[in-house]
Amino acid sequence: MKKITSLFLLFFVFQFAYSQEIIGQWNGVLKVPGGQLRLVFNVSETENGYSSTMDSPDQGAKGIPTTSTSFEDGVLKITIANARIEYQGTLGEDNKIVGTFTQAGQSFPMDLSREIVQKEVPKRPQEPQKPFPYYSEDIKFDNAKAGITLAGTLTLPEEKGNFPAVVLITGSGPQNRDEEILGHKPFLVISDYLTRNGIAVLRFDDRGTAASGGNFGTATSNDFATDVQAAVEFLKTRKEINKDKIGLIGHSEGGLIAPIVAKDSPDIAFLVLLAGTGIPGGDILLLQQRLIGASSGMTPAQLDENEKMSSKTFEIVRNAASDEDLKRELAGLMIQTFRSMPADQVPEGLTEGDFVNAQMKQLTSPWMINFIKYDPAPTLEKIKIPVLAINGSNDLQVPPKENLGAIKAALEKAGNEDFTIQELPGLNHLFQESSTGAISEYETIEQTFSPDALELILKWIQSKVN
Repeated sequence: MKKITSLFLLFFVFQFAYSQEIIGQWNGVLKVPGGQLRLVFNVSETENGYSSTMDSPDQGAKGIPTTSTSFEDGVLKITIANARIEYQGTLGEDNKIVGTFTQAGQSFPMDLSREIVQKEVPKRPQEPQKPFPYYSEDIKFDNAKAGITLAGTLTLPEEKGNFPAVVLITGSGPQNRDEEILGHKPFLVISDYLTRNGIAVLRFDDRGTAASGGNFGTATSNDFATDVQAAVEFLKTRKEINKDKIGLIGHSEGGLIAPIVAKDSPDIAFLVLLAGTGIPGGDILLLQQRLIGASSGMTPAQLDENEKMSSKTFEIVRNAASDEDLKRELAGLMIQTFRSMPADQVPEGLTEGDFVNAQMKQLTSPWMINFIKYDPAPTLEKIKIPVLAINGSNDLQVPPKENLGAIKAALEKAGNEDFTIQELPGLNHLFQESSTGAISEYETIEQTFSPDALELILKWIQSKVN
C-alpha cells in the first residue's frame, strides 16, 4: 500500500509540474497573406482543467474569450468557435510551443513562447527614405457631401511651380495613403517615382482609416468616388497644380472607382487603371475564388462545389426584391450549406448559428452587395478621355484576360480613340514580378512594384500632359 501511495504522489507531482508549464502568457506572430499579426494566449487553470483568453495587440483587442482550452500529453489546443479559430501546438523541452493556427479552414504555422515577440521587418529595397528630393506636405481636405475630413500627403517636384498631378485611389478594404500591405507600400513607391519625374501626387487614407474621418464599414464604391472627387477639388485650389492636367490612378477597386469619378467630372484629364475591373463584381469573385483556390491546393471537386454555392449566393444578392427577402433567402442558403458540410470539416465548437451569422455579416454589408451587383461596363462606355489599362499576367484577383478584354470593348463602344490596353508578363495583382501570382508570394517578394510597370505608367502620362 505504501508503494502505491508513493507512485500516486509521484504522478500527482509530475502532473502538477506539467500543468504549471502551460499556465500563463504565450506570445506568437501569425504570418498570413494579409500581413503579420501578434497574438497572445493567456492560459489559466480551473477546477475542471484550463481556460484562456486571446489578445490581438495590433488590432487593439484584449481578453477575447475562447470556447475551449485543453492541455493533454504536452499538446495545447484552443478554439474560438464563433470566429472558426483553432490553435494546436506541442510544448517542447525548450519551453516553446510549435503549432498551427487555423481559421475558416486556412492553416498557418505559428509558434508560441514566453518572451514578447516582434514582427519581422521584411526587406523592401524600393521603399524611399527621407530626406526626399522633392516637397512633401501632409494635408487635409473636406468631402462636404459626406460631411467628413480626409487626410493625406501631397508631393510636388518643387515647392513652387505649376505641375500636372494625379490622385491615387486604393483597392478594396480599409487602406492607408501608402496602400500598405504585407510590409509593402506601393503607393509610396509610385508617388516617389512620379514626383521625382515631374508629376505631383496626392494620396490619402481611406475614410475611417488612419487619419481620415468617416465610417469605412458603411460605405460603397460610389461613396469612395465622392472622396476622390473631393481630393480633385482640393488639388484645384493649389496654385502649384495645373488644373487642366489632373488624372486619376486607381488600383484594383480603385480602377473601378476612377471611371465613376471621371464620368461625372470634366476636371479629369486621363485615367490609369491598375488591375481595374471590367466585368461585374459577382463574376470577378467567382473567377478569383477558383484561381486562388486552385493555387492553394483545392481539388477540382472542391472548386466546383465552392463555385456552385457562391453562384447561388450572388444570384440571391442580385435578384432579391427587398432587404428582408435578401436576408431570408441568404439565411436559408447558409443553413442548407452548413447542414450539408461533412462533419470532419466543421470546426470544433462551431454552431449553425455562428456559421450563418458570420456569413450573413459579410454578404449583407453595403459594400459587398454593391460590388456583387455593379457592372463597370456602362460607366466605361461613357469615358472618352485618355485611358491606360494594365494588368499582370499572373493576377489571380482580377484576371487579366477577362477584365482587360471587357475594358477594351467598353472603351471602343464609347468611341474612345485614345486608350492603351496592356498585359504585363509575370506580374501579379500588386504588380510584383512573381512566379505564380499566389497571394502567399506577396510578402516573400522583396520587390514592391515592377520598375518596368512604373516606367510604362510614367511615359504614358508624360505623353498626355507634355
